[in-house]
Amino acid sequence: MSTEPDLPTRLGADTSLEREVLAALAAVQDPEIRRPVTELGMVAAVTEVGDGVVAVLVCLTIAGCPLKDTLVDDVRAAAEAVPGVGRADVSLDVMTPEQRRALQERLRGSRPANPFGPDSLTRVIGVASGKGGVGKSTLTANLAVALTARGLSVGLIDADVHGFSIPGLLGIEAGPTRVEDMILPPVAHQVKVISIGMFLDEDRPVAWRGPMLHRALEQFVTDVYWGDLDVLLIDLPPGTGDIAISAAQLLPTSQLLVVTTPQHAAAQVAARAGQLARQTGQSVLGVVENMGPMTLPDGTVLDVFGAGGGAEVARRLTAALETDVPLLGTVPLEPAVRAGGDAGEPIVMTAHASPAAESLRAIAGRLAVRPDSLRGRGLPVSPR
Repeated sequence: MSTEPDLPTRLGADTSLEREVLAALAAVQDPEIRRPVTELGMVAAVTEVGDGVVAVLVCLTIAGCPLKDTLVDDVRAAAEAVPGVGRADVSLDVMTPEQRRALQERLRGSRPANPFGPDSLTRVIGVASGKGGVGKSTLTANLAVALTARGLSVGLIDADVHGFSIPGLLGIEAGPTRVEDMILPPVAHQVKVISIGMFLDEDRPVAWRGPMLHRALEQFVTDVYWGDLDVLLIDLPPGTGDIAISAAQLLPTSQLLVVTTPQHAAAQVAARAGQLARQTGQSVLGVVENMGPMTLPDGTVLDVFGAGGGAEVARRLTAALETDVPLLGTVPLEPAVRAGGDAGEPIVMTAHASPAAESLRAIAGRLAVRPDSLRGRGLPVSPR
């Protein structure tokens, strides 16, 4: 006997055409949850109503689902691609509270409250900097998109609560969706994203102290439905304050990626952020030098912020942590990086031949390779 909770039941699907349409709908994913709509119990009915005409009833998680038009278009396209279907009429209904609770139970299943605990197979990377203004958030947004382009499932937490900017950098205007006490994060450029900016009015400041900051980050980790991620990026605030410490506590397997500019004064501060890893028990993946030397059209190299800061940070951290901390790459200063951030279109998507985009993709390639072996680690499965 099945022990799965009751979800919206499918009506019809008695004719061969109805069965073929239902099978085709298994390829349609909910744009927020990223699971097949048939698996989620969202297809309530498939009915052949005429010669080559089928009616499909889809149950939304909430009435105000921000991506319902996308869902309707995807369902209609899948149904009309079935041989023998000339037209598919898609109508919408809404799950009852009981059905939403059942959906939440099915999604969460036996998952732990914190899905990124010690046994998680998700690689968690905190992107840190010693000071603001080094382009850390822009770098994080580009790396997230570059990692998805390599076929990885990526999540991104904007933990810079006081200076959140990730939604704008990724062009996100829609807010998250709530299913009971579970939060479905918006998806932009195939990246699942959550930020405190999605819950506030535009330009409203966040005047919170330590306990509130910790609770906000905790909710981002435990209340958001992330699904199965290969990589979770955390855009940390500058410095070594409350959020950086809370992130290390909530995400015990997280590693740090330290961002600096070539300027030696910035490098000194960045090294402090990296050395926080010694106190929190984290490891440092490496250093990225942002806003590096740029090459002008005539071939002249312009060092706006100097040179060598990234290598200096890597050298300092290698000595302080007594382990190799590599310089993963230098991203040259380029106006297109700023323009892409302002437009919500990361440069790794729009300017494939630019030196900055090439450098960002190369760094993402190095992050995508997992140096620690999974040999001997048990998978979170058990016989039924």
